[in-house]
Amino acid sequence: MPETDTNELGFAILGAGMIADYHRQAIEANADLGARLVAVGHYAPEKFDAIGQRFGVPCQSYAEVLQRPDVDVVCICTPSGQHAEQALAAANAGKHLLVEKPMALSLADADAMIDACARNGVQLGIALQRRAEPLFQRVRQAISAGDLGELTLGVITMPYSRDAAYYAQAEWRGTWAQDGGGVLMNQGIHLIDLLVWFMGDPVSIHAHADTLHRPVEVEDVAAATLRFANGALATITATTTASPGFPHRVEIYGTNGGIQLEGETVNVWTLADASKASVEPFVTAQPATAGAAADPRGISATGHIAIMRD
Repeated sequence: MPETDTNELGFAILGAGMIADYHRQAIEANADLGARLVAVGHYAPEKFDAIGQRFGVPCQSYAEVLQRPDVDVVCICTPSGQHAEQALAAANAGKHLLVEKPMALSLADADAMIDACARNGVQLGIALQRRAEPLFQRVRQAISAGDLGELTLGVITMPYSRDAAYYAQAEWRGTWAQDGGGVLMNQGIHLIDLLVWFMGDPVSIHAHADTLHRPVEVEDVAAATLRFANGALATITATTTASPGFPHRVEIYGTNGGIQLEGETVNVWTLADASKASVEPFVTAQPATAGAAADPRGISATGHIAIMRD
């Protein structure tokens, strides 16, 4: 993102929920590049003082934040159903954007966001931060270089858990209007994004989804089969009913080898012909853990720091 005359970039965060803390950490970690949090936006005036004290900057209405001349970049951390409207307002105010996942709840809204940013000459980023993490960067490098040969199969397994208390924390959670979907749109979106990043856009998808055990409108269990242009297949299975929550798995196979990841741990990185390796296998020492499978706070800010730095 371009720098201001003072070599500082003023950031504002819209929303003060859990994910806003990760954006604050990312801003602070990029202070050497001039990043500085200057304001937080919220919808409830009665909470402004408490939120301002928590973040150490003024808390104002969304409209007031967008009018501030010291705000160069807006991080949108509000409920998913509000992303598009707020992104359009920020772009029209001349602010660069970093929008939390999901980008929007419809393709039309996503296209409108892209068009508004292009029209106003501002940059648009989406927080699909797992692409920026070193482990997945290395996997992508190996695949792109052909280390695994021609890709034939991908497997994504997400046995997550979110209990009724999680959904009760905020009225928008688990609703079509504001969450836009369940385990696939909310919890599973990062690994689905990685699958497409690794294997390309699918040409066909067959899926089943249902709401079995959670008091929500959206799906809490889903299974899908994908086919890619080269004939490769992939499966995605996901649920938020697998109590107490288990490590996800990412498996990518090709004609010359395969990579198996469990949580953030590399279980297998094997090539049939090791002479074709272009990168060193990523080595992890820690055992697989459930991470965010049971607790949405079970992630680090590493990815957010990296994408903001980029």
